[in-house]
Amino acid sequence: MKKIGLLPRIIIAIALGVAVGSIAPERVIRITATFNDLFSGFLSFAIPLIIIAFIAPGIGAMGRGAGKALGLTAGIAYASTVLAGLLAFASATFLYPILLDSQASQAFENPEEALLSGFFSIEMTPVMGIMSALLLSFILGIGTSAFKNSALQKGLEEFRTIIQMLIEKIIIPLLPFHIFGIFANMTQGGQVSAIINVFLLVFAMIIVLHLLYLVIQYSVAGSLHGKNPFGMLKNMMPAYFTALGTQSSASTIPVTLEQSKKMGVREKTADFCVPLLANIHLSGSTITLVSCAMAVMLIQGETATFSQIFPFILMLGVTMIAAPGVPGGAVVASLGLLESMLGFSGAMTSLMLALYLAQDSLGTATNVTGDGAISSIVDRFTKGRAVKEESVTKAG
Repeated sequence: MKKIGLLPRIIIAIALGVAVGSIAPERVIRITATFNDLFSGFLSFAIPLIIIAFIAPGIGAMGRGAGKALGLTAGIAYASTVLAGLLAFASATFLYPILLDSQASQAFENPEEALLSGFFSIEMTPVMGIMSALLLSFILGIGTSAFKNSALQKGLEEFRTIIQMLIEKIIIPLLPFHIFGIFANMTQGGQVSAIINVFLLVFAMIIVLHLLYLVIQYSVAGSLHGKNPFGMLKNMMPAYFTALGTQSSASTIPVTLEQSKKMGVREKTADFCVPLLANIHLSGSTITLVSCAMAVMLIQGETATFSQIFPFILMLGVTMIAAPGVPGGAVVASLGLLESMLGFSGAMTSLMLALYLAQDSLGTATNVTGDGAISSIVDRFTKGRAVKEESVTKAG
C-alpha cells in the first residue's frame, strides 16, 4: 500500500466501502464504526497540537525575513488566498442550487441518524480548545519573531517536525480506512449513491475554478510584465504536473524554482519567494476547502452564509501556514476551523476528508503553479524599487 499514492488509496477505500456496505451484516459495519469513533476521537485530540505546530513556527520564521520583500510577498499571497476563497464562495452560492438541486433530498437532512454507532468509544479530551490553540499559536509565533535564533523557535520547529511525522506516519495512512468505514456505513444506511453524485459535481466545479483562478493570476502577472499570460502559464506546467504526483508544495520547490527563473523571474527574487510561497500561498487548497465545506453543509441540510464563510476564509490563510509540506496537511490543519467556525460534526468531518483528499493533488498543483505568478508580480515591484534605489545611489 505504501507504493500506492494517496489518491488511489482514497478511491479504493470509497469503492470497497460501497461494496462492503452493500453486502456486509450490521455487526461488520459496527466494527468499522468502532474504528471510526476511535480515529475521530484521536483526530480531535490532535487538532489543537496540529494548529500550534503549523502556525506558531511559521509566523516566527516569517518575522525574520527580508523586510519589505517579505511583507510584500506575504501580503500578495494572503490576498490571493482570500480572493480564491471568495471566488469559491460566490461560485458555490450561484451554482450549487443549480447543480445540486436534485440531490438536496430529504435523505440529506439528518445523515448522521442513518449511521450505525460503534460497539464502544474512548474519550480523548484535547489538551485545549480550538480557539485557545489559535491564540497560543499567534502569541508564540509573534513573540519568537522578535528574537533571532531563539531557543523557543527551534523548539517549535522541532515540535512541528514531530506533528508532521504524526500526520505522515499515522493520520494520513489511517485516513483511507476511516473513509472506507464511513462509506460502508453510509451505504448500509442507503445514502451513498446521492452523496457520490454530489462528489462528482463538486469535483467538476472545483477543477474549473482552479483553472480559472490560474488564468486570473497569470493575467495579472502578464499585464505587469507585458507578456502573454498563457505562455507564462505553459512554462509552469512542469511544476503543475510534479505537484500532481508529490501532493506537496514543499517537495515541488526545486521544479517551481527552475520554471520561475525560466519564466523571467530574477534569480534573487525566485530564491526568496518560491520557498516562502510554498508554505503560505494556498489559493488552490482554499478553493477546494471552501467548495467542499459548502457542499458538506448542503448535504447536512444547512445553507452557508457569507457571515459564516468569510471569517472562515480569513482564518484559513493563517491556519494552513506550513501545512503544504505534508500531503493532505491543508485539510487536517483546517479541521479545527471547520468544527469551531462552521459547526462540523464527526460525520461532516468524515465527508469533508473524503471530498478533499480525493482531489488534494489538484489543489496542490494550483498552489504551486500560482506561486510562479506571485513570484513574477513581486519581481516586478521589487525590480522597480531596486532600479530607483540604484539611480539615487548613482546620483548621490
